[in-house]
Amino acid sequence: MGQEITLTQFSEADFQQFRDRLSAETASLRRFAATGGFSDTRFIAGFELEAWLLDHAGFPNPVNEAFLHKLNDPMVVPELSRFNVELNAPPVEIRAGVLAAMEESLRTTWERCQNVAHGMDTVLAMIGTLPTIRDADLCLANISAMKRYDALNAQILQQRDGAPIRIDIQGQDHLQTHRPDVMLEAATTSFQLHLQVPFNQAARYYNASLITCAPLLAASTNSPLLFGHRLWQETRVPLFEQAVELGGYAGLAEQTIRRVTFGRGYVSESLLELFEENFEHYPALLPVHLDEAPDDFPHLRLHNGAIWRWVRPLIGFDAAGLAHVRLEQRVLPSGPSLLDMVANAAFYYGLVHALARSGETFSRDLPFAATHSNFYAAARQGLEAELMWLDGRSYAAHALILEICLPLARLGLQAFGLPDSEIEHYLGVVEARAQSGQTGAQWQLQQLEATNGDVHRMMSDYLENQRSGSPVHEWRVGC
Repeated sequence: MGQEITLTQFSEADFQQFRDRLSAETASLRRFAATGGFSDTRFIAGFELEAWLLDHAGFPNPVNEAFLHKLNDPMVVPELSRFNVELNAPPVEIRAGVLAAMEESLRTTWERCQNVAHGMDTVLAMIGTLPTIRDADLCLANISAMKRYDALNAQILQQRDGAPIRIDIQGQDHLQTHRPDVMLEAATTSFQLHLQVPFNQAARYYNASLITCAPLLAASTNSPLLFGHRLWQETRVPLFEQAVELGGYAGLAEQTIRRVTFGRGYVSESLLELFEENFEHYPALLPVHLDEAPDDFPHLRLHNGAIWRWVRPLIGFDAAGLAHVRLEQRVLPSGPSLLDMVANAAFYYGLVHALARSGETFSRDLPFAATHSNFYAAARQGLEAELMWLDGRSYAAHALILEICLPLARLGLQAFGLPDSEIEHYLGVVEARAQSGQTGAQWQLQQLEATNGDVHRMMSDYLENQRSGSPVHEWRVGC
């Protein structure tokens, strides 16, 4: 959840004081880890779902403040724009029944949110990039009423010396645009998965999570359209990366300088390497003083929250104050259906567990450069991407998923103790999607063609299918 702050303007002294605190907390984190401070050895799953608030014409409806007040649920919170909200759920230990529990939790919250939205003549929707969004919707008048977002916008523009943010995405069509603020980021919504892991295994799971990004995203794309342009299968990826671009940082190569980044490489030994990289190479965006105890690493966690790695390490504490590390897998789009998203979660948790437990030497068997290329190929081309794998071979993404990744995911979920019936119920959805080739992105493009380019008709059909609860591979194409 986005952490609120109290200030929106900062002095040079604020930045220096924040850097001093960040330095101290980074050093303290090293000591904490070395002395066994991360003692939780459980595997725990969680998620965050970003959703759209739409009017009955399918346009963004900037009413999240009134919506959240009426809903009155601390697990549903604002996002950057007034037409987005974020749904959260209590974390669940990974064992038999975890996926069904996640789906039930998500469905219960979703239905409650939808009922409140309907009472406001509003519709809640799950889709990566909204095909009906207009440039005029992405204005500062629609930024959510939180100081955090005002400050982020101001600091990003200040660190760009006031230069506009430019978007240049080449797909089937070519989109070039620019904005004087960060609101283009609000055009992207995601389904973010959390995986808490034992600290002494976290590096292995982080590297495995990077490898899973490409097959996971290829099977799940749902963002092919923006401002009437047919772009990447997952346009969220280039849009988010460019929407908060700041420019070069000391010591980082040109291709890895973005605040939204796939990273510079695998970690060698520990997730601490990433927090040290945060301190050394990324200037603060929100240099506020926090009153939390230094042992809670408040400034380190706030700083980390303004660096949007596609796989992001997080530090947290449970209700008893026990510290843990978890991974935030950020590549998945919102939607198309609740079942599709829980199926994607099953695919990720199973595949990452199997890979992390394998004897593969990732840096030798799949160099980071190949993992990096795989991710962007999957974002561009979805199931038709060519992906390298640990055996040194190149596969079409759909073949890699069906022949290698899904069998691995089944083994990983079995190792977590899930019964075969639960595994097949959810992984079977991903399998059918890969076999049919019909992801959310492909359905949108095909339905747009079937309706002669009528994006509003396509979006209406999308929402009707979403309400049905059917997974996207079962959605019919045509008028």
